[in-house]
Amino acid sequence: MHELTFVFSGFAVGLVVGLTGVGGGSLMTPLLIFVFGIKPHLAIGTDLLFAAFTKMGGTIGLARSRVVDWRIVGQVASGSIPASLITLYVLHRLGPANPSTQTLMTTTLGLTLLLTAFATFYKVLRGKVMPANIAPELLSQATRAHHWVQPVLFGAVIGILVTITSVGAGAIGVIVLMLLYPALPLPRIVAADIAHAVPLTLVAGLGHASIGSVDWSLLTLLLAGSLPGIWVGSHLMRKIPERVIRSLLSVLMAYAGAKFISI
Repeated sequence: MHELTFVFSGFAVGLVVGLTGVGGGSLMTPLLIFVFGIKPHLAIGTDLLFAAFTKMGGTIGLARSRVVDWRIVGQVASGSIPASLITLYVLHRLGPANPSTQTLMTTTLGLTLLLTAFATFYKVLRGKVMPANIAPELLSQATRAHHWVQPVLFGAVIGILVTITSVGAGAIGVIVLMLLYPALPLPRIVAADIAHAVPLTLVAGLGHASIGSVDWSLLTLLLAGSLPGIWVGSHLMRKIPERVIRSLLSVLMAYAGAKFISI
């Protein structure tokens, strides 16, 4: 019965991800910690690989549709991947199960959830339906940041946050890309964000696995539910008001973030 609960939880999170595109980490990690009592380091490590596998299928579809701007993915990843590896080294030295490390994780997780809640609500207000197509001569200019160091630095911040908390590659990543590439249509920004999340969460997740912070049986149960959930959610996307769901999610994430900080 307990195993079915994990499968159902994976399905529910996958359904929401399919409906809204909101990152599963901002939902799954608090669920594992508060509802199921999973230790923070195990919840975060397991959720990182959960995110990598769930977003991999979406990235393949986006790549086939040719809406992923790989230049942007590479620019941000050049900062996020090294930052993730350095963060993993620090976590390994501190010990992921160490009480002080757990406190660092939960406090950072709370702050990141609050930022994600704000970013999600910002997208409710700011987000507009825009075509993903753009003239080739404009696309080249739109995918250039004002300075090459900007996406690297922002990527490094995202890499640290994601590695410590498993949260931030979704909504926060989209807001960062909107600031860095203001002329790029929103669908292409979302596509780049999802594509970038795959290598980042995979590297961070495998790094957590190397220090014993992944529950493989739990990961299998969550994926068994989430993959069908994403499929169902993506098909229901046009039938349920996205803004209503995103608004409710931002409230839930803000509540979870405040709860983590108060622990």
